[in-house]
Amino acid sequence: MSAEGSEPTRKHKNWGNRPWTVKFRAKPQALPETVDFAVVGGGFTGLAAAAWIKRAAPEKSVALLEAETFGSGASGHTGGMALAESAAGKLPGLGDVLSGYQRILHELRVDGDVHLPGVYELGRTMPLKNSPIHWSDSGDLRAVNEVAGGTIDPGKVVTGLAVAAERAGVLLFEQASIARCAFLDPIRLYTSLGIFQARQVIFATNAYSLELTRWNRRVETCFTIAVATEPFPKSIIEEIGLANRKPFYTVDLPYLWGRLLGEQVIFGSGLVHFTDWSKIDSLDVETGAAAEVFVRLENRIRNLHPKVRGVNFTHRWGGPIAISDGWVPIFERHPESTNAIVLGGYSGHGVAQSVYLGAWAAEALLGKRELPAWKQPDREK
Repeated sequence: MSAEGSEPTRKHKNWGNRPWTVKFRAKPQALPETVDFAVVGGGFTGLAAAAWIKRAAPEKSVALLEAETFGSGASGHTGGMALAESAAGKLPGLGDVLSGYQRILHELRVDGDVHLPGVYELGRTMPLKNSPIHWSDSGDLRAVNEVAGGTIDPGKVVTGLAVAAERAGVLLFEQASIARCAFLDPIRLYTSLGIFQARQVIFATNAYSLELTRWNRRVETCFTIAVATEPFPKSIIEEIGLANRKPFYTVDLPYLWGRLLGEQVIFGSGLVHFTDWSKIDSLDVETGAAAEVFVRLENRIRNLHPKVRGVNFTHRWGGPIAISDGWVPIFERHPESTNAIVLGGYSGHGVAQSVYLGAWAAEALLGKRELPAWKQPDREK
């Protein structure tokens, strides 16, 4: 059995100017004929999984294939806000995501500028007694709760994970798209670099390659946007309620999230939807629906507080997000092979979970851990 036409070679897109960079490129090398483990997808999940497999089983051969460059998808274009729970809330057996995330980064020697002071949940009713945030946004917007979490530098985390994987001996391949897979034993992967075989595979393509993962009717690929303001004086950061440097997100609509990056403030809100996930690469943030969302977001930000009325924006960017049914991450065996695991669909909560679950997937393939039994709505029934 095979999945075809699943991961076309991607041309670089105009997704804007994100405020961080990935400083790693894989060295050219020959594709092996056979490996013990293959990982498809070079974002947080795939890089963490590949490095973790090799760390736990250094005698095994591991190859990671990315259709473009590491971090070219959601991982390099996220806002970098790390949360403890899934988008669906607590899941049975999930465990302490943030503690596990920090442990994995520490053991892989990744410095990702992780800062976990807590996260404000913002709402328009029942504010906290001493809410530092008081904005005007479809009503009085204030902090109503505080949850575990914080921020990272996505560029540093992708770079650090790639370095860790390379240091461990993972064979890294960029510009290596998958044309199709034959789910035999071993699994055969038809790539832009040639054909090779793997005894076990992790598919960590998230919002991409829905045919390959068989997620066509289980995940919606969208494009989410963010902007970064010019740097603010510390006095203004204090006046707008962000002196404690805690990120935030709203618990009701209209949705808004944000964080500090140095003296700049990042804000995000709005989605662009697609009828075909593959159209996301042709999206241009300067035209069409995405450009309209940016205008709305920037106008909204300027009306939050008098001190940001005339603010300028230095960065405008966006990236893919995979929204799964019920917002529950998909983490299971591939329907066509028990030797393959599919993982993704974090629905906007993937910054820490992707690395945490990537390491879990590695342990599952090595027979050291069971997969979770998280139930999702089934659209096909």
